[in-house]
Amino acid sequence: MSKRAVLEVIALDAEDAIAAQAGGADRLELVTDMAADGLTPTVATVAEIRGAVDISLRVMLRLSGGFGAGDVSRVVRAAGQVRDAGAEEFVLGFLDADGEVDLRAVEWVVGALDGCRWTFHRAIDHAADRDALRKQLADLPGLDTYLTAGSAAGVDEGLPVLLAEASRAGEPGYEPQLLVGGGLRLDHVPGLRAAGIDAFHIGGAARPGGWEAPVSVAAVAEWRRAVDQG
Repeated sequence: MSKRAVLEVIALDAEDAIAAQAGGADRLELVTDMAADGLTPTVATVAEIRGAVDISLRVMLRLSGGFGAGDVSRVVRAAGQVRDAGAEEFVLGFLDADGEVDLRAVEWVVGALDGCRWTFHRAIDHAADRDALRKQLADLPGLDTYLTAGSAAGVDEGLPVLLAEASRAGEPGYEPQLLVGGGLRLDHVPGLRAAGIDAFHIGGAARPGGWEAPVSVAAVAEWRRAVDQG
């Protein structure tokens, strides 16, 4: 039997987290301020969610919009604070003004995570050279996932890239799991599953009422069925 595909759902608070787990999510991405595409949540929110559910949590480490690292020492402090609140897995990714990976910033933050598992997020979709970025990050401890749509414009545009990268699984820089998200729809899932992709990330798709509404158990359950059926 093939292993169960990963379904990750964005959670803003404990209500979202409980609904996502009830619908069949395997993991949560914890963020705040979706108007800025997701920033680091408060320590209190992380602690409340950690106490409310028993599935895996990945906490965003991003203090402002865009993909610049900003004051990296502040990011490192935030990482320490949410670790103290129970976070054990993270999401991060920094680019410089030229669209190259900000390796110094990423290495500094990852060093502070002390081996915790982490996702490099959709900054890869805005990178000048995806392949170069992957190879630069290949030896960093804890990196086990890339969250990507294959394109900054979303999965519709990025499908050829996603399929090409899936075919390179196991090559240097391509060992981390592909977690597909960003304009992902249910009708994309069968083709992605057929290509061997086994991890899916949803945010707005889990909230039929929009970002002002909570996560829907029924919506998550529909995605759970889709990714399981492939």
